[in-house]
Amino acid sequence: MGKGDRKDVSKAKKATKAMKKGKLSKNGTKIRTRVQFKLPKTLKLMRNPKYSKKALVRKTRLDKFTIVKYPLCTESAMKQIEDNNTLTFIVDIMANKRQIKKAVGDLYSIEATKINTLIRPDGKKKAYVRLPPNSDALEIANTIGII
Repeated sequence: MGKGDRKDVSKAKKATKAMKKGKLSKNGTKIRTRVQFKLPKTLKLMRNPKYSKKALVRKTRLDKFTIVKYPLCTESAMKQIEDNNTLTFIVDIMANKRQIKKAVGDLYSIEATKINTLIRPDGKKKAYVRLPPNSDALEIANTIGII
C-alpha cells in the first residue's frame, strides 16, 4: 500500500463516520432543510387509569316513564281523538319517534301506526300517536283517563 492509499482509506472512514452521524455542520448541529419544524415521533402509551372517573355507571335516561310525560287533553286534542283516531301526548324533548312508539305501546298496551312529532313554542315536544282503524281512540282515552 502506498502513501496515497492510506489517505484514501482514512478519507473513506471519515465519510462513513459522517454518514452514520447524520448531516451535521462543523459546529455539530443538524442542518435543517425545511422551514417547518416537526416534533420527533415519541412513544405513545395507552391510558391505564388507576380508578374510574365516574363513581356509578349511569342508567339510560330515557325509559318509558320519562319518555311519555302526560297525555294532552285540549280541545284540539279531543278533536284529533274523535276525527283522526289519534292520541296526543307531551313527550321528552330528546325522544325520537321509535322510542315514543315503543313507550306508548308498553305503557298503554296500544299499537301505533304512525307517530308525528313537533316542538311547541314553549319548548315541549308534542307527539300525535295515530291508532289503527280497528282500535277506537275514544275508548283508549277513557281507559287512560284523558276524558
